[in-house]
Amino acid sequence: MQVVSLFGNQGTKLLKGKGTASKGPVKTAVKKVAAPLKKLAPGTERSGGAGYRQYDGDALWLPNTTRPAWLDGSLPGDRGFDPLGLSKPVEYLQVDLDELDQNAAKNKAGSVIGAFTPVADQVSTDSLQPYSEVFGLQRFRECELIHGRWAMLACLGALVQEAVTGDSWVAAQTLVYENPQYAGVNLPFSIYTLAILNSLLMGGAELYRNTELDPERRCYPGGVFDPLNLASDDSERTSKLREAEIKHARLAMVSFLGYAVQAWYTGEGALGSLQKFSNGF
Repeated sequence: MQVVSLFGNQGTKLLKGKGTASKGPVKTAVKKVAAPLKKLAPGTERSGGAGYRQYDGDALWLPNTTRPAWLDGSLPGDRGFDPLGLSKPVEYLQVDLDELDQNAAKNKAGSVIGAFTPVADQVSTDSLQPYSEVFGLQRFRECELIHGRWAMLACLGALVQEAVTGDSWVAAQTLVYENPQYAGVNLPFSIYTLAILNSLLMGGAELYRNTELDPERRCYPGGVFDPLNLASDDSERTSKLREAEIKHARLAMVSFLGYAVQAWYTGEGALGSLQKFSNGF
């Protein structure tokens, strides 16, 4: 059959076959209307776009894993990462003394008579070792923060130094040994004197810092270290800033490890290695 035309109010089809018209039921054209958009629930719309939902579950470092019991998520940036169990609360066993009777035919080994669980996050006045337990969660967090802050300064300092002087951060120490300078000004003392002064000043600062007995203030002292008072209270903003800091600190530690590996492999600094990488394209 061949369609000849479409006409009429009801859209009847005249077909050319044996000279007869189609006698089937008349079909009317129905226009489909798109369903109205479903209204989003309040609180589900963010700057990322309509309907963008923030994950409100337990954010872990690896999907489909379980959080260790000793990592309850109360610390900023806690993602349940402790595969080796280094921060797991320790428990010491108390063992009796072995028998040492030389006249006996057999001396029995001492048996377990009890257990002892120390307070890991207790801070003392000992300036060299303030924490009562080396493998404590609070001590690990303090060390992570300090190393991360130094790494952030080191990564930025290496980039600025290479951009200003044009020399690699690896070769900077040899240049300083030959002609000690600071911001283009010759220093009146040798680099050895500067190293001794730096050790004394940093050692004094560490001894003074270890006099603080509050674990929270040891990590976040506030005061002159927070002149704008951005993170010195218990607000939600402080919690977000502390989590942002620990994230950047971890990234900086990994980044400076990359600086070192690049310098060892290519013999160039951070910008020099980046230039070699870009020349490969």
